[in-house]
Amino acid sequence: MRRLLPLLLTLTLALNAKTKLSDEERIEIIRGLSSEHATAKTTIPRSRKPLVVQSEGAKWDKSAWDDAMKEFGPAARSGELVRVTKITIEDDRILFEINGGLKTNKKWYERVEVGMGGSGTPIGRADQVATAGTNLALKFPEKMHDIDSGKIKLLLKPILDFDKQSVTENYVDTLPEPVKIAIKEKRAIEGMDREQVIMALGRPRNKERRMDDGTELEEWVFGQAPGKISFITFANGKVTKVKDSYAGLGGSTAPNLPVQ
Repeated sequence: MRRLLPLLLTLTLALNAKTKLSDEERIEIIRGLSSEHATAKTTIPRSRKPLVVQSEGAKWDKSAWDDAMKEFGPAARSGELVRVTKITIEDDRILFEINGGLKTNKKWYERVEVGMGGSGTPIGRADQVATAGTNLALKFPEKMHDIDSGKIKLLLKPILDFDKQSVTENYVDTLPEPVKIAIKEKRAIEGMDREQVIMALGRPRNKERRMDDGTELEEWVFGQAPGKISFITFANGKVTKVKDSYAGLGGSTAPNLPVQ
């Protein structure tokens, strides 16, 4: 019996360890899912209370979702992009705040009205009352173990597609036509933001900041001599100037060539 006690203790500890996420696993899940973009695969209602999705088969209570839709409307429709803004891990579920969650509490200035003769108009706009966010809960039949962010993304795929290619394609489809064409042709144009420039040209090899008449400018440099070198200038997060030069051997610069 004395010999069995250490063995039983070891087995008990091993079983307990398998039914609880380690700190490292929790950190990996939070890092792997926080701030991630996804494409909605179905219409997702706004909801204060987390909308429950069962991990087995990604099933959800359609009547509860319908009730939430009737009360607050949609947070995202099929094909639209959403962003995970917060992750909370509990014993048997993971809570997802989507697009900042649902906030319906008015601020003091949104309750103020101006007018005459007993009628008034709210100072705050109607679209300030609630954000287009929601809350989801991925629920497991028992305490979570042996799971990571990649497996969680697969479980959520019938509702949220985290595939980078599909997210990028959906994002590009929402852009103005000139920006969309520039990205496909791998060039930068004025009006693009940083993310759009990276999608078109990749990561810059150099970044510099400088002040010009009180405005902070940021310049990104792409390419190396000999060959095409692009200088992209940003002000307030948008491209304000694009300059392409063609450096030959020895670093000499020829006049700019027309964009192909």
